Amino acid sequence: MGSRLAAWLGLSALVVLADQLTKMLMTGWLQFGEAVRVTPFFDLVLVYNPGAAFSFLSSASGWQRWFFVALALGISVWLVLLIRRHAAERLLPLSFALVLGGAIGNVIDRVLHGAVIDFLYFHIGRYGWPAFNVADSAISVGVVLLVWDQLVLQRRREALR
Repeated sequence: MGSRLAAWLGLSALVVLADQLTKMLMTGWLQFGEAVRVTPFFDLVLVYNPGAAFSFLSSASGWQRWFFVALALGISVWLVLLIRRHAAERLLPLSFALVLGGAIGNVIDRVLHGAVIDFLYFHIGRYGWPAFNVADSAISVGVVLLVWDQLVLQRRREALR
């Protein structure tokens, strides 16, 4: 089981690496607030989000930085324990590993920059989804997989009993 745990944690590390490399590329290429049109519905834009998802608490006085760091680190410890417990499975540890990697990627930003670096911006005309990054994407995919496992696959497993 130790090698499976290492593999899942390795996946988390790859998410962190991909996240930090893309952020490094974007901060080296773009200026704050600069946008580069890629398609009619997608831009690369460099923004810093001191809040959480959808800029939640972004206008707070600064206390949210360390609150989100502590929260993410606590959740990360819990995720490692869950990965360890479910290491022999496939979907659950995959979802946990993705969320863990994303959480750590964003914690690194908060500690180093005081905010999360976002650069992916999808929009239709002037209506858009808040900018996000690779870490946010990994967290979102991980949560969708977790919900899928719990709502759909768990019911199937229970029906087979």
